[in-house]
Amino acid sequence: MHVLAINGSPRKNWNTATLLRHALEGAASEGAETELVHLYDLEFKGCTSCFACKLKGGKSYGKCAVRDGLTPILEKIEDVDALILGSPIYFGNVTGEMRCFMERLLFPYLTYTRPPSTIFPKKIPTAFVYTMNVSEQLMKENYGTLVDANEQVLTRMFGQAESLFSFETLQFEDYDKMVFSYFDPEERRERRKRIFPQDCRRAFELGARLAKS
Repeated sequence: MHVLAINGSPRKNWNTATLLRHALEGAASEGAETELVHLYDLEFKGCTSCFACKLKGGKSYGKCAVRDGLTPILEKIEDVDALILGSPIYFGNVTGEMRCFMERLLFPYLTYTRPPSTIFPKKIPTAFVYTMNVSEQLMKENYGTLVDANEQVLTRMFGQAESLFSFETLQFEDYDKMVFSYFDPEERRERRKRIFPQDCRRAFELGARLAKS
């Protein structure tokens, strides 16, 4: 059992990465081998619209033809037993790196047929971990469509998907250095101490659940 997590945050030791590490610890508790990849360590771009992955009889049919820093990760995903994606929400969406990764990962497996289907070689459980500055209520009001779309495409491509959220996260270590009056930093620090450990526990449980399934 091999569980791979993809960190779409530029931070390697902050909210998203921490939750992904706890998810992998949960998977490891069920005997899985685990790996964490930081997208911001890689040199790559999004889909170039070459359509080599759709060419009849083409050597890259069903695979991304672009060769760059992302290629080894895309190849590795065909052999994993579970996949976890993680990203903070920036300007109402996942990070640019995560979006580019998703284009390169998902589009080659999508068939232009009626109905569209997948040519990914097997079914694996997947999950998406989101961290964000806003409350749960604002997430439901503003980001529900994004979350639903990601769950739907992951389910279509891989067979199973779920989501985990961490709301009102701590953005800065020292708010006093920032021009900032959006909320009370002390309340946010207190939430970090009180709620974030619960989010980490839920991430651990998520990883264990994926490894079991």
